[in-house]
Amino acid sequence: HVQLVESGGGSVQAGGSLRLSCQASGNKDKTWCMSWARQAPGKEREEIAAIDGDGRTAYLSSVEGRFTISKDKSRRVMYLQMNGLKPEDTGMYYCAADARCGFTYTYWGQGTQVTVS
Repeated sequence: HVQLVESGGGSVQAGGSLRLSCQASGNKDKTWCMSWARQAPGKEREEIAAIDGDGRTAYLSSVEGRFTISKDKSRRVMYLQMNGLKPEDTGMYYCAADARCGFTYTYWGQGTQVTVS
């Protein structure tokens, strides 16, 4: 069993920054690949950044250069540093995990809201 708990969301003005955290617990093998996804109002959820167990990262083009995904392996915490926030970044941000990347994620957190005005 895997549990993911997000934190760090909030309201910020355009151009501001936020750092999201995702604390993982449970089976380590099933969190080798971790990801951040977001769902904007009225839109489908989309993956915006991912990091694998070897530290390789990937980003959605619209956030690349502004957002940075990282992971503290020893504490099992994944981060998303978001700089230069735009109103279109508003949405619910979810942490996801699975044993491998490139497939549908099995484990999801409850989400944390980010609002940019």
